[in-house]
Amino acid sequence: MRAVVTTGTGGPEVLSVGEVDDPRPGHGEVLLDVVATAVNRADTLQRLGFYPPPPGASEVIGLECSGRIAELGEGVEGWSVGDEVCALLAGGGYAARVALPVGQVMPVPAGVSLVEAACLPEVAATVWSNVFMTAHLEKGERFLVHGGGGGIGTMAIQLAAARGAEVFTTAGSPETLELCRSLGATRAISYRDEDFVEVLTEAGGADVILDNMGAKYLGRNVSALATGGRLVIIGMQGGAKGELDINALLRKRASVTATSLRARPLAEKAQICCEVVENVWPLVASGRVRPIVETTMPLEEVARAHRMMDEGGRAGKIVLTL
Repeated sequence: MRAVVTTGTGGPEVLSVGEVDDPRPGHGEVLLDVVATAVNRADTLQRLGFYPPPPGASEVIGLECSGRIAELGEGVEGWSVGDEVCALLAGGGYAARVALPVGQVMPVPAGVSLVEAACLPEVAATVWSNVFMTAHLEKGERFLVHGGGGGIGTMAIQLAAARGAEVFTTAGSPETLELCRSLGATRAISYRDEDFVEVLTEAGGADVILDNMGAKYLGRNVSALATGGRLVIIGMQGGAKGELDINALLRKRASVTATSLRARPLAEKAQICCEVVENVWPLVASGRVRPIVETTMPLEEVARAHRMMDEGGRAGKIVLTL
């Protein structure tokens, strides 16, 4: 089958489309004919050699996809060949076919195309599991997400606003700031011209912060927390090692949690997917939450897609079609 292959680790030039063996579904798995897959920051880290797949996962890059069920593995019930679905993956999305555990297969939300559905599983599962299952964001609380124009940011803004939170976000360009406001951000903060700590402190502090920067923002995030605030770190774009002021946490009775989604046990990922279908998909079907697709391109242009990710400044997600 067609799949993205790599010649070592490095820049986007190591990516190309070649031929690899077709996967086979094992017990409790389904085989999908992939229609589209989306590019995530984690994909670029894997390309660079910093984020290898967990044991047993496909070496092919790709953490989410949409498509049609081609085959059911032994013991799979509740699905039929031909069903249109989207899926959360541990790897293998940049390919014509992928086999995965049935617990990570989700129906395509009503009113959403297969191409749009390809960019929903990873961001929806990441935001729901971290903001609501881990940090327990409640209606009326103040929520801050960094990088409001990216895939995670655009989903986090919409979900938090739909569930009644007061949403703050950081972004760069005037166009991205306006997009964030249109998606439900109460206050879009320019990281070029403003200090998010000052803005949140004046507002009373953030009850929940979702952060992908890591070390670079660690101290400032703690400063921006309200009493009882919860900081959830899901990325290290700003470095892996920082200084944590324990005294500041104690004074605020605050917490810092770091999580990842890819290597979680299958049962946990299945539970997350179940909650996403129950809580997020109705909002998508109603139009209150929508996938933000920045651009689409064929799988053969995967190197260009990764260059765009490396350059930054994206608003929404890049989708590769097969």
